[in-house]
Formats: sequence, C-alpha cells, structure tokens
Amino acid sequence: MVWTKAYLRRALFADIAIGFVTSTVALGFRFGGHITREYAILSLAFPALWVAALRLSGAYDARFIGTGSDEFRKILNAGVALTATLALFSYFINTELSRFYLLVTMPGVTVVGLIVRFAQRKRLHHQRMLGLCMSNVVAVGYEAGVADLVNELRRDSYHGLNVVAVCVAGQSSGEEKVAGVPVFGGVAIQEVAEAVRRSGADAVAVLSCPEIDGAMLRQLAWELEKTGTDLCVAPSLLDVAGPRTTVRPTAGLTLLHVDHPQLSGVRQVFKGLFDRFMAGLALLLLSPVLIVIAAAIKLGDKGPALFTQTRVGKDGRTFKIYKFRTMVVDAEARLAELMPANDLDGVLFKLRRDPRITPIGEKLRKYSIDEFPQFINVVKGEMSLVGPRPALPAEAAKYADHVHRRLVVKPGLTGMWQVNGRSELSWEESVRLDLRYVENWSFALDLQILWKTVAVVLRGSGAY
Repeated sequence: MVWTKAYLRRALFADIAIGFVTSTVALGFRFGGHITREYAILSLAFPALWVAALRLSGAYDARFIGTGSDEFRKILNAGVALTATLALFSYFINTELSRFYLLVTMPGVTVVGLIVRFAQRKRLHHQRMLGLCMSNVVAVGYEAGVADLVNELRRDSYHGLNVVAVCVAGQSSGEEKVAGVPVFGGVAIQEVAEAVRRSGADAVAVLSCPEIDGAMLRQLAWELEKTGTDLCVAPSLLDVAGPRTTVRPTAGLTLLHVDHPQLSGVRQVFKGLFDRFMAGLALLLLSPVLIVIAAAIKLGDKGPALFTQTRVGKDGRTFKIYKFRTMVVDAEARLAELMPANDLDGVLFKLRRDPRITPIGEKLRKYSIDEFPQFINVVKGEMSLVGPRPALPAEAAKYADHVHRRLVVKPGLTGMWQVNGRSELSWEESVRLDLRYVENWSFALDLQILWKTVAVVLRGSGAY
C-alpha cells in the first residue's frame, strides 16, 4: 500500500536524523573541540548502525504500524541490542568507549525515537479518523460475528481496517447487506477470492466458522497468495491480548496456548504499592486545590463538600467511596422520580441533563475533578488507580454471571471505559471493556490508560 511505504519512509528518514543529531550532541558534550578520529568515524556511522538495529528488531515491519505496543517495544529492543553490541565490540578490539558518550547517545536516540514514532502514530490516527490510510478488508464468517466486527472497526477507526465486503456462512437473513456492508456471497474459496477481486480488498479476515476447516483455510491462503492479499484468522476466544497467547505446533497441529490472567502474585503487589504511592503524592500536591474546591461547594448551598456512597469492591466487599458533591443535598431522595428518564441502557442510571446537578458540580463533572477525593480510597487500599468502574450494590445485584468477573480486581479511579467514551458507552460496551482489562491486565496497560486519561479529562468529552 502506498501510504504504508510513505509512513515507513518518513520513519526511516526521522531515525537517520535522530541518530545523527544524538551522536553529534554527545560528541560535542564529551569532547568539545577536541574530537578524536575514532569518535568522529563512530558518530558518522552511528545513524546507519541505529537504522540497522531498528531493521533487525523489526521496527520497520508494516504489520505493527498504528496499533499495539509492538512498534514501541521493538525500538526499545533495538536500543538495548545496539548498546550491548557497541560494548562487546569495544571489548574485543580492546578500545574503551566513553561511558558518557554511550549514556548520551543510546538513551537519547531511544527516547527521541519513541517520541517521534508516537507523534507519527497520532498523526496516522487523525488521518484514519478522516477515512485515510485504511486497509480494505473482506470479512468472512457468520452474520452476527461479521456485524460485530464491522461495528467495532467503525468505532475504533484508529485500527485502520475498513470492511468493504462480507462473505456470510450458514443461514443468513437474506439481506444484501450486513451492518451496511454489501454481501458478496458465501464462504466457498472461489466466492471469497471473487469478493477480494471485486472489492479491491487488501486483506481477508476469517472469523470463527466451522464451515472453514484447516484444509479449506490452507487452500484459501494459497488462493490469496496469488494476489498478495493478507489473510487474518480471528479465534473464537475474545478480548484476550497477544501477551497471553502463544502459538505452539504440536503433532502437526497449530495450538493456541492461553495463559491465565495475572490476578495475583508479585506484580499485583507492585501495582498496589505503586497505586498507593502515586495516590498519596497526588493528595499531597493537590491539597491546596482540593481545599479551595471543597470551600466553593460548601459556600454554594451550605451543604457538605464531600459525598460518600456505598460501592462494591474486590470480591464483592463493600466500601465507602469519596467524591466531591456535585448534586443538590437531597439528590438520592429524588432518584426514583427521575428513573424513567434514564438515558442509558442496562443497569446504569445517567441523565445528560440531570436537574439535580449544581452549577459548580457541572464543571467538576466535565473534567472529572469530582473524582479526586477517590485518591483517599486508593491510599486505603479499597481502589486502584486503574480498574473496572466501582459499582453500586443495586447494580451488582443485577449482574449476569459473566459480569461478576469484574469483581475479581479492585475497582479503579479510571479504566478502559473512561478512555473509550466514558458515559457515551452502552452498558454492554462498558462491561466488555472492563472484562478486557481484567483478562489482559499488565503494568504497561495501566500506564497506557493513565496516559490516555489525562487527554480525555482535558477534553472533557463524554462526561455528564
């Protein structure tokens, strides 16, 4: 694809420039105007060495453009590998490289490289929101699964996949379109190949479908190979991230091994310590602001500044959550009369224009400032910085069996649903995101969600 080549070409030129600038800066700081011949040659060669390390690590693989952490992880791997290579090379030729030179060049080129790639990714996401830089896909599978895939890719356009045609297996509704996408036939190999030809697709996504066995999938791959069309196979196991899965060839079969989620152990202990430390630090730094807000609420209607409410935490244990009061004092008593006007589906209750919200409360809610007192709950160990939404007991009582999975971890001050639409999401979508977090928790995922939360809160979108 043309846009892919342009993206990688820009990344290559940027990496060369980063390598040159970083090595030049390190050379200037270390030697000033007395640059030796060896270090001058090394600095001139450094951009090529950096690009070679990136290429060997797979940082220019088009498959990892735009989504996931693999693109960034490969840059980190390149930095570590090149550092080790230079150290070993200097040892074997009995030349001691300046530690200061390495300490400036290697962390510098790696950090700046990550920043530039992140900026490129954000630019790409913006283009994809406009319908540019997309890969056209033919979706193959049952009608319901295909419709879910189409809707999810439309909602998360940053993935860069646009379903332009579908091939439906089994009994379909007879409609000419599925989720607005034209149906080009069934799942026979020739029908799928014809759909690719007619739609000009770049890839075929095969969903879980008993009609397509291993032999048929192999033949489909051979057929698509003729036109250079990519083949993606989606397992029926949903919302399980890559780090938990490993492909293992066994007895001529390709088995997908799924590890258990990391819900206990040293990593969870570290998460708890990190949460409490950061929450305590936030309370200390924000204390003047919190006092001013509390005073403003108190002076507004003479009511209490804080609002406490019983919520359900880990393993179903209840606790008192702290928030700045954003509603009138008798808000709970007026809930029953407003229930028929609920703007959300499922078990949640939300009103876009809730008459109980005070003027100052509206501003606090828009930027989620009313949630700041929950740092107290994090310090007490009742909540985490990141986790599923803390539920009311009445909501938890209505949970279906699979939704109780949300309660195996501590609820969070922020989470997957907050950075993916907040109150604009349906109940089903909120549950799906919370369960995805539980199944795929990692410390890196927490940091990613915290980073995204800052941008979402500053925009003030999706909150009411």
